[in-house]
Amino acid sequence: MFSDPQFWVAVAFFAFIAAVFNPIRKILTTNLDSQIKDIKDKIEEAENLKNETQNTLSEIKQRQNDVQLEIQEIHKEAENKVKQLEKITENKLKDQILKRQGLAEAKIEQLTRDANNSIQSHITSTAIAATISILQEKLNPEEQQKLINKSIQELGSTLKN
Repeated sequence: MFSDPQFWVAVAFFAFIAAVFNPIRKILTTNLDSQIKDIKDKIEEAENLKNETQNTLSEIKQRQNDVQLEIQEIHKEAENKVKQLEKITENKLKDQILKRQGLAEAKIEQLTRDANNSIQSHITSTAIAATISILQEKLNPEEQQKLINKSIQELGSTLKN
């Protein structure tokens, strides 16, 4: 058995395998460990990214809710301002209507007075003209002179009082 070359080839083969096995095992183990570490790092990085993404998403949702609340507040404020402006405008319009109504009434009263004065003036001038023409037609010159003298005396007595 010790003299058989096949035995020594087998022993050499196993010795070679044993000698090469430790370094190959260390290389494989080191290589596998580094790959495992890389995979764990990538998984950890992915989890970190997932957590950051969830945090960012929750922040965005919070901001969105805040913006919605702010929009609602702005909308309410705008509605209140519109209502206030409507009230102010309505009051100003009522004031203007009252002022214009007062001006219109004053103008109507003035026009009425002017019309009455004009009518009275026209009636007076027409009555005087009619009286003059009647007196000229009906009275002779002697009666006209008597009437003038009598009017002068009445005027004098009226001025004395």
